[in-house]
Amino acid sequence: MIDSLKDTHPKLFEIDQQLHHLVRKIELLNYVNPINIEDQKRQFFAHRFSTEPNFRYRKIDFDPHLLQRELYSLKIDEIEDEASYGFYKEVIDEYAALIKCIETIGQGKKFYYNSLRSFGTPTQRDVENARFILHFEDEPYNNEMFPVYGVEEAEAYFKEFTKRYDFKFKIKLSTKLSAAAMVLNNTQTLVLKKNHRFSANQLKVLANHEIGVHMVTTFNGMRQPVQLFFNGFPNNVETQEGLAVMSEYMSDCLTLYRLKELAYRVLAVDSLLKGYNFCDTFDLLHAQYKLNKDEAFSIALRVHRGGGYTKDYLYLTGLKKVYDFYHRGEDMNTLLTGKVTLEHKPLIDIWLKDGIALAPKYENHAFEKNDNTNTKIDFILQNLK
Repeated sequence: MIDSLKDTHPKLFEIDQQLHHLVRKIELLNYVNPINIEDQKRQFFAHRFSTEPNFRYRKIDFDPHLLQRELYSLKIDEIEDEASYGFYKEVIDEYAALIKCIETIGQGKKFYYNSLRSFGTPTQRDVENARFILHFEDEPYNNEMFPVYGVEEAEAYFKEFTKRYDFKFKIKLSTKLSAAAMVLNNTQTLVLKKNHRFSANQLKVLANHEIGVHMVTTFNGMRQPVQLFFNGFPNNVETQEGLAVMSEYMSDCLTLYRLKELAYRVLAVDSLLKGYNFCDTFDLLHAQYKLNKDEAFSIALRVHRGGGYTKDYLYLTGLKKVYDFYHRGEDMNTLLTGKVTLEHKPLIDIWLKDGIALAPKYENHAFEKNDNTNTKIDFILQNLK
């Protein structure tokens, strides 16, 4: 089957393989998380939130200039059809921009401007959506919200959750995370924050988010004839994170507390545009919005790492787009074929029809039926602009 496709689309598959060889090391999350988070957090608290953290980062293990030159030397104009040619042109521009992001990590405004190019920044509408969410009164804590589980118990929970699939991935513990957990696509690794305490709700959230979507799209992407489903479509973060939070919603573990966390991230990213430094953003979250110091530090870290990382506002915009997509009766499984985007669904449909892409082997069980019981969450998501 694949051999016959390569006979009918030889240049597309040739370029795709060449691109796969070049971009395997371009995983921004590998480099943008500081390697001295805990040390800088202790110092920041010891100085009463008044001294800018001095984050350090992992060294890049490739030559960014050489990699960019090799990307732009690919002969994409030889790809057979116009739609695929235009797509791969966009792909190369996107990966070149990500290389610039990685190259300038830790260089302040240089990184921030490259991050803006790759991920954008919240619009006024996005900021208004975030404030709309924050005006709702907090829900009372229940037993599922208390952080009582250690990382070993979390690891056991995720292993049990994964028994519904036949894929295998590594689990790694790290102190160099700005989040409780993340998936590294290129190495099929779930990384857990070593000293973190998890609540029962957070375990369910992370299982449905990280495994149910991020790991599922990793393994579906790996088996595609076109490697770009694995490496990632241009600007796929918004769709992938939107799908992941939608998975939380449909498995009935998306809380108002979690939705407010995504709203705070939007306001924190917006603070970068206003010229806020780390202390300013922390003060906005801790003093104005009354987040506790650990939560405020975590969100400020997420957006200031590297020099100004704007990605985090896309969780909320992505959720709204995927929520609307689902409620139009669209097929969610199309978006699980790999690291794809809503915007490129027409091309994915063409490729599925032509056999260039395969239907996903692994599905997200949360997408089989909407189990959400939180009517307030529904009201909010329906009324986001």
